[in-house]
Amino acid sequence: MISELRKSTEDRMKKSLDALKNDLQKVRTGRAHTGLLDHIQVDYYGSMVPLSQVANVTLVDARTIGVQPWEKKMVPVVEKAIRDSDLGLNPATMGELVRVPMPALTEERRKELIKVVRGEGENAKVAVRNLRRDANTALKDAVKAKTISEDDERRAQDDVQKLTDRYVAEIDKMLAAKEAELLQV
Repeated sequence: MISELRKSTEDRMKKSLDALKNDLQKVRTGRAHTGLLDHIQVDYYGSMVPLSQVANVTLVDARTIGVQPWEKKMVPVVEKAIRDSDLGLNPATMGELVRVPMPALTEERRKELIKVVRGEGENAKVAVRNLRRDANTALKDAVKAKTISEDDERRAQDDVQKLTDRYVAEIDKMLAAKEAELLQV
């Protein structure tokens, strides 16, 4: 019972970490990367589909993403979808290729993005701590139901605390890396 609880808690903490990783990838730095456009939906014959299903997304250079739709008539639709996204990008069409230049970040914008990143990190830490609380509550209930001893509960709580500390440290490491990336000129 204790090992199952530990495993499920660790799995859920890992999912929180993965969610943070995905959120941090969406925060735009000065460099271009194709993952930035992953969540953009394009109107393809009346249904909304991900950009990657209607176009080839590549890096032209360090600050430019190239989007080449597979159908010629999709070029203006793709351009509009990128422009209307919440990323603040201004694509330019060159024949069949939509070029998406990444504007350089101002110092003020960098500081705003760092605040956003820290907020995301704090949300992830809260999620991990909530999982610790849930696990400890389950252990207390098991002691009340007399399915485990108090010594086992104490050992399991120590285990859960070590797990929590490890994942919080991992979150801090990810945040430090993202902040360093944002501050890089």
